[in-house]
Amino acid sequence: MDAAHAAEATQAPRGALLTDVSDGVATVVISHPAKRNAMTAAMWRGLPELLAGLAADPAVRVLVLTGAGETFCAGADISSLTGAEDPQALAVAAEEALAAFPKPTLAAIRGFCVGGGSQLAAACDLRFAEEGASFGVTPAKLGIVYPASSTRRLASLVGPAAAKYLLFSAQLIDAERALRTGLLDELLPAGQLSKRVAEFARILATRSQLTQASAKEFADGRTDRDAYWAAQAAGSGDTAEGVAAFLERRAPAFTWTPPTG
Repeated sequence: MDAAHAAEATQAPRGALLTDVSDGVATVVISHPAKRNAMTAAMWRGLPELLAGLAADPAVRVLVLTGAGETFCAGADISSLTGAEDPQALAVAAEEALAAFPKPTLAAIRGFCVGGGSQLAAACDLRFAEEGASFGVTPAKLGIVYPASSTRRLASLVGPAAAKYLLFSAQLIDAERALRTGLLDELLPAGQLSKRVAEFARILATRSQLTQASAKEFADGRTDRDAYWAAQAAGSGDTAEGVAAFLERRAPAFTWTPPTG
C-alpha cells in the first residue's frame, strides 16, 4: 500500500474501503487497522455498490483487492452488526459481487487472510501473497454452517480434500501450503508483493478485454454464452489487431470493451 493509502487508513478507525484508479488498475484497500482489517457491516454492505461503480468505469481494466498495512483481512467485525442483520448474508452478497466482477480481479495478501477474508480472496480470479501470510476458514470454531456457494467455490479452487481439511479443522495454514493446494497463484519474498502485483496488473491491463471477459465466464462454468462470445469476437477487430501487432512486432491496441447496460 502506498503512502497516501497508509495516511487514509490511519484516519479510518471505524473501517473503510479505500479506492484508487490509476493506469487502468483499480485498487480497493480493506482498511480497519484497529481490528486487523476485519470487515464491518457497513463495509460488507458497501462493497457490492463500490464494485458496481468500478465495473461500469471504462477506465478500469483490472481490480486489485488488498488490505491496509500488514494484514489482508481477519474476517468480520461482529461487534459492528445489529441484531437485525445476518452477517452471513452480508458476506455472501459481497463475495458474490466480487466473483461476478466482469474484469480480472487479483487479491494481494499479506498477514492474516481468515474467515471472511478468505471468502473475499477466494472470490477473486487470482491470489498473490507474501511469505508469512496465513490462511484459514474458521466456521467450525463457531458452529456455523459455511455458505453453500462459498463451500463450492473453495472446493472448486483447492479440491474437495483440501476444502474439507480447511473447513473441518478451522486450522490456519501457511502460505507455502496455500500455494501447494492451489489457494495461491504466486508466493513472493518479503517486500516484493507490491512490486509484483503492480507489474502483473499492468500486464493484465494491456491484454484483450474480449479474451479476458470470455475466458472468465467459460472458466467459471457458464455454458449459455458461446454464441454471444463468437459474435463479439467476429465484430470486435481484436483478433485482426492482435495478429497485425504480432507480425509488426509492436504492442497491440485492442479496442473491444464490455458492453454497458
